[in-house]
Amino acid sequence: MRNHHTHSSSSFSFIIFLFLFFISFSFSTSKLEPAKPKRKHSVSAILVFGDSTVDPGNNNYIDTIFKCNFPPYGQDFKNKIPTGRFCNGRLVTDFIASYIGVKENVPPYLDPNLGVNELISGVSFASAGSGYDPLTPTITNVIDIPTQLEYFREYKRKLEIKMGKQKMEKHIEEALFCVSAGTNDFVINYFTIPIRRKTFTVEAYQQFVISNLKQFIQGLWKEGARKITVAGIPPIGCLPIVITLFSGEALTNRRCIDRFSTVATNYNFLLQNKLGLMQMSLAHLGSKIFYLDVYNPVYEVIHDPRKFGFKEVFSGCFGSGYLEASFLCNPKSYVCSNTSAYVFFDSIHPSEKTYFNLFRSLRPIYDSILGCF
Repeated sequence: MRNHHTHSSSSFSFIIFLFLFFISFSFSTSKLEPAKPKRKHSVSAILVFGDSTVDPGNNNYIDTIFKCNFPPYGQDFKNKIPTGRFCNGRLVTDFIASYIGVKENVPPYLDPNLGVNELISGVSFASAGSGYDPLTPTITNVIDIPTQLEYFREYKRKLEIKMGKQKMEKHIEEALFCVSAGTNDFVINYFTIPIRRKTFTVEAYQQFVISNLKQFIQGLWKEGARKITVAGIPPIGCLPIVITLFSGEALTNRRCIDRFSTVATNYNFLLQNKLGLMQMSLAHLGSKIFYLDVYNPVYEVIHDPRKFGFKEVFSGCFGSGYLEASFLCNPKSYVCSNTSAYVFFDSIHPSEKTYFNLFRSLRPIYDSILGCF
């Protein structure tokens, strides 16, 4: 009897162990969280510039209608807080910050409640609706790229007061700079408003946008940036709002509009070449300028959604999914029951799961910067 009791207890204990193991495993894998790498080089901070793809809430603090600090935005963020991120949860830069080990989420620079430590480890200066073309941010009255650079100079002065000039300069040199914009220049500006089309062909406008971007990167360089990543733009012809506005079959046959995505492909090709030339000219001074391909990872998800666990590709998660974003949304809008099944959360912006997939595709670049092994 004693042996039978011992055997039964052992079996029961083993079953309990397996149960707890699988429960803990299911919880750990259900949360989108990047694993921390072993690395040779440390990063002191993450500093972010651009548009809504990387704005964690700066627009909350300016006079613009282009905000999202209300539900259903943020419904999958920590404590379900609508922080001002145009997403149901975290942005790709949040995953990057966590991965490189500086912080879990990147706060907006304009948040008046930021403590010194939050400032030191990194912030975002980005503003939803912004772009490299000076006209683009004026459409929705948001923070233009030159002002974001000026905020960065102000940020440096704050750090110098805290840690001294020499330590501040070293801190900036070891920081990771992330730049992501350009989509609004084409979607909101060039293809929607006729002003630039009267002056530029598409090809000339692409060069104009890249020229402004180059000037901004040079400005960052002069201020001490040495590790700079610059994102291309996604297949804009696949954005739900673009399909709605420019497709003749928006209601009956929703699909990507190739002519718009081709513009993105050509722009990315020119951008990659320009960044390569800049890197060649500055490499001997310690520069590391990286092009980030966001087009192909997003394209792959859209054209093979089941492979990545998605079901809905051409509409957003709430409202009709065709037009709603920012001020066109409200807390009473219909919201899909499973955000992780949607590539896009609203009619323009990716869901948290899409951003996490994008982060995973970009991880080799950050491993290269960190010297991971």
